[in-house]
Amino acid sequence: MTRRWMNPGRSSIWRAAAYGVFLLGANFTAAQTPSPALLVLEKSDHSLAIVDPENLQIVARVPAGPDPHEIVASPDGKLAYISNYGGLDSALNTISVIDLAAQKALPPIYLGALRSAHGLAFAGGKLYFTVETNKAIGRYDPATQSIDWVLGTGQDRTHMVVVSESLDRIVTSNVSSGTISIIEQVSPPASGFGPPPGGPRKTWRVTNVPAGHGAEGFDLSPDSKEIWAANAQDATVTIIDAASKRVIETLPISLPGANRLKFTRDGKRVLIAGGGGAAPTGRNLVVLDAAARKEVKQINLGGGAAGIVMVPDRSRAYVAVSGKDKVAVLDLKSLEVTGYVSTGKQPDGLAWVR
Repeated sequence: MTRRWMNPGRSSIWRAAAYGVFLLGANFTAAQTPSPALLVLEKSDHSLAIVDPENLQIVARVPAGPDPHEIVASPDGKLAYISNYGGLDSALNTISVIDLAAQKALPPIYLGALRSAHGLAFAGGKLYFTVETNKAIGRYDPATQSIDWVLGTGQDRTHMVVVSESLDRIVTSNVSSGTISIIEQVSPPASGFGPPPGGPRKTWRVTNVPAGHGAEGFDLSPDSKEIWAANAQDATVTIIDAASKRVIETLPISLPGANRLKFTRDGKRVLIAGGGGAAPTGRNLVVLDAAARKEVKQINLGGGAAGIVMVPDRSRAYVAVSGKDKVAVLDLKSLEVTGYVSTGKQPDGLAWVR
């Protein structure tokens, strides 16, 4: 029998190295998701970046599924939902789901025949989404893990969506039709046969209001009285009276390719982002005085801008600068950029998690 001898010195080195690796694995913990947190979709990297707003550093990245465009978080801050878009007539029919505490992707939501999901809103415990291919909006119930409602707008490229807190009004922008759809829950006319079993029924009335060419980014004012829509191809903003569902004013803006519009939480100002990769004006963000209906600030962020999110304490806004792979931090009092988050490729959709 041949006996193999091991060099004692080498054996000790290997044992020490193995023990060191064990300790490293035992003691290493990934950075936890901060509270609050900024969520940034890195569109071209197909990933979600979780950012600590205190130091503007990315603490984790999670796969976001194919062609991620928009993101919304559940009110409890546990989950994030991401639309997998793919463009008009895309074969994509999923919404990605992210566990924010565990920092991992969960099984996606399959939409069946509904395709090209884009705009997202979370209201009344349910997820609302637009589907461009189907010219419709849908609603997903996380409790039953099912789509429990779908409604067509009849408009081309139903793109972004806002849902009222009362859940009886939904607004969408329809890019190729150049319209804003105001969808209201109403009681149908009396049938003459008495009330149906179970009490009066409700139906939905869709009013499509002409806006401008390429109507895309829009927002409902905090008092719910007005809808402002940015028209990307016209360099204008259409203002709609929500009650009468009529256009009351169209404002010119000095920003071509505007694709996002958000009210500040006090309703006093409106931020509009866009500009594309090579805006001839050199500006990518404009700020309007909502009452005076005029521009008060023009800002060059260095590249085409996209997603906007407002911080609940009204102190600042974050703006995705897609053309330069960063997110700008805008002080809402001074209207000055106070910092940047360095991101992956083409940041777009943003969300805030408490």
